[in-house]
Amino acid sequence: MCSILDMAPPLVTPDWCDRSVTEVAPDLIGCTLVRQLGSTIVRSLIVETEAYGPEDPACHAYRGKTASNAPMFGPPGQSYVYFIYGMYHCFNVVTDACGTGSAVLIRAVAPETLPPDLAPKYRQQGVRVAAGPGKLCRTLTIERRHSGLPLLPASRLWIEQRTAAWHSALVREQAITQTTRIGISKAKEYPWRWYLTGHPSISKP
Repeated sequence: MCSILDMAPPLVTPDWCDRSVTEVAPDLIGCTLVRQLGSTIVRSLIVETEAYGPEDPACHAYRGKTASNAPMFGPPGQSYVYFIYGMYHCFNVVTDACGTGSAVLIRAVAPETLPPDLAPKYRQQGVRVAAGPGKLCRTLTIERRHSGLPLLPASRLWIEQRTAAWHSALVREQAITQTTRIGISKAKEYPWRWYLTGHPSISKP
């Protein structure tokens, strides 16, 4: 009998993430973030990303390696989760070669379904239930304990590559918008934010 993984698109692997953060960030648009919560599989389309890399004053790794940002320094293809404002978690995908210190912030996703225990609470938010990094982590129960985990089914958190149909549509329709990052005070002029043009689940147009 085939499992759900047998039928799924190829996974985003460490080799795939072993590239410049500004290459990986737009390539993650249209990929699928998958979270296993108990026996439930929640699949979410990635619709918005931001890049944070070397020589970037807004990057957590800019001043060097610490205990909290250590996952950013590799290996690529693992998670980096941080906590801000005393209330929000933010989920990132580590990129580049080991020792570089870079990651892609997943700013927003569009879940196909909601986890059963969250559906009654967040149903009123509709397509915007994960329209922002804090909302994303709250909806998918991603926390600091997930930081440094390889993005694989064994971690109950992984990413699947775009389907061929999605890739063709994105290229044909030029459906990805590139612009400056938001919610930061440094290097605001860097055009390192990408989103699926016109999608209702992005955090901010």
